[in-house]
This record gives sequence, structure tokens and C-alpha cells, in this order.
Amino acid sequence: MPTTRLDQAFSIIDELNAKDPNTENVNGEFIAKELIYGQRMSATLSQFVKEPSEALQIAARAQHICRWEIPRDQYPMDRIGYLKWREELKKFHAAKASEIMLNVGYDQETMDRVSFLIQKKKLKKDEGTQVLEDVICLVFLEFYYADFFEKHSSEKVIDILQKTWRKMSKKGQEAALKLSFSENGLKLIQQAIG
Repeated sequence: MPTTRLDQAFSIIDELNAKDPNTENVNGEFIAKELIYGQRMSATLSQFVKEPSEALQIAARAQHICRWEIPRDQYPMDRIGYLKWREELKKFHAAKASEIMLNVGYDQETMDRVSFLIQKKKLKKDEGTQVLEDVICLVFLEFYYADFFEKHSSEKVIDILQKTWRKMSKKGQEAALKLSFSENGLKLIQQAIG
């Protein structure tokens, strides 16, 4: 039984994310995609920052909460459609997180902070938002990048890597370079940041 408010919030987030119909094969076991994503976010955050605030911990865990409920194909398959989908998702994830936090007894100030973080407001200016963005980028590079570069052209991969790199802080970039990549994966990263 979860003891603290934070444990209770994590438990509810995980319970909801476990309903994701999309799964990922993790060491031979099929796990709900957003459940494993949220857990990877939490693990990466705790490695990246010594004592993250509860707001930052909840924002990381709830980053993709119930994401499958707003499918990408409900929006036009162009850049404008993609950006609109991303904006809707941020608001949706923030609202879901707030609802959970209210149920386990968090105050409005902490709920507002989590909402602010999930919506990635003031990137490069707000320390918490920047940490969250760094963690998102690190999780992508460590767990999703290898699959991504297999499916796309080198030009597209390099473009995405350059965008990812620009969003990260110096500390985030240093952490990224300590991750292990395949020879080809590393080559594309070097081309992107060279």
C-alpha cells in the first residue's frame, strides 16, 4: 500500500498507464508502452538530479499519462497538425496529473507547478522545465533512439538529433555523451553535433 502522497500519485499514474493498449517488448516481457516510459522517466530523473522536487518527480512520471487517448492520426499529418497535437497532449497530461494530485491531497501551488512543468513553459529559463526537458531527451536517446534511427533516413535522424541537442542544457548534453550507442548511432550523433 503506497504510504506517501508521492507514492500514491505514482501508483495511480502507473495504474492508468498500465491500461495503454500499445506494448513494448522489454527483455521478453510485453509491458504497456506508457507505463515503462513513465518508469524510465523517473529512473532517469533520479540519476540526473540528486534531490528532485516532488513536483518535478510527478511531472516526469506523468509526462505521457494516458497519451494513447489522443492519437496522432486525429490531427492533420503535417507540421501544423503535429504541433497542435503536441499542444493538446501537454494540456491533457497536465490536467490528468492535477486531477490525480488533487485526489491524493496536494495543494494548488504544487499542482500548478506540475502543470507548468508538463507544459514545458519557459524552457531554457526555468530550471525545473529545463531539467524535465533534459530527462525527456536522455530517455529518448537511451531507450528509443536506436529504433528511431533504424526507421528513418540519416537526414531526418540528424535533424531530430540537432533539435534534441538544442533543447538540452550543457549538463544534459554531457550526460547524453556518456550513454552507450551503437557504432552507427554514435556516428549520426557526432555528425549532428559536429
